[in-house]
Amino acid sequence: MIFAAFLKAVAQLPDPRFQSVLWRGIGLTIALLIGLYAGLLWLIAWLTARPLILPGVGEVTWLGDLLSWGSLGVVLLLSVFLMVPVASVITSLFLDEVAQAVEDEHFPALVPVPPIGFGDGLRDTVSFLGLLVSANLLVFVLYAIFPFAAVFIFYALNGFLLGREYFQLAAMRRIGRTAAKEMRKAHSGKIWVAGCLMAVPLSFPLVNVVIPILGAATFTHLYHSISRG
Repeated sequence: MIFAAFLKAVAQLPDPRFQSVLWRGIGLTIALLIGLYAGLLWLIAWLTARPLILPGVGEVTWLGDLLSWGSLGVVLLLSVFLMVPVASVITSLFLDEVAQAVEDEHFPALVPVPPIGFGDGLRDTVSFLGLLVSANLLVFVLYAIFPFAAVFIFYALNGFLLGREYFQLAAMRRIGRTAAKEMRKAHSGKIWVAGCLMAVPLSFPLVNVVIPILGAATFTHLYHSISRG
């Protein structure tokens, strides 16, 4: 069931709606990084509006240029580490569209459901990001105590978190938040295994950018399989 759902999700990656969500997420991430750089340039210009005078040196006029070029290097360095997680978070805002695309393709007899509001989607995304970051920071203690098992701890933890998030996203579109939580708890083992399948590609650059899309699609299939018994 789990692998079948995953393979169906992979097969649908060329779907224009999947591609639209992916490129919007990447585009908004790039725009955010450009905005960050513009903000740093403004801050540097404000800080260096008055020339710096050093004893024995005199007026320093090159400080603004140095900081400007240095800030570019900082933003480029940050983009290497932030591109994937930020793109994933932004992409998560549009995952309702992915779930709808899956249902249109594989479950056309279903009655359409109203899309999740932007406010609710943003709240769930921020909540999930906070939980994901907090849990991974706390688990560093376990990494230090059991370094030989760090990889397995990483996959087990993030598999649980991803499975929890994506299954609930798929289920609550159809049965509401409360019933979705109850169904998730009733099938926690199966959902955890499916979440681990999503967590493994997080270790591979570029591939991990599409994980939110594959996760939403896979768990939409999994939800319908479970709900049909």
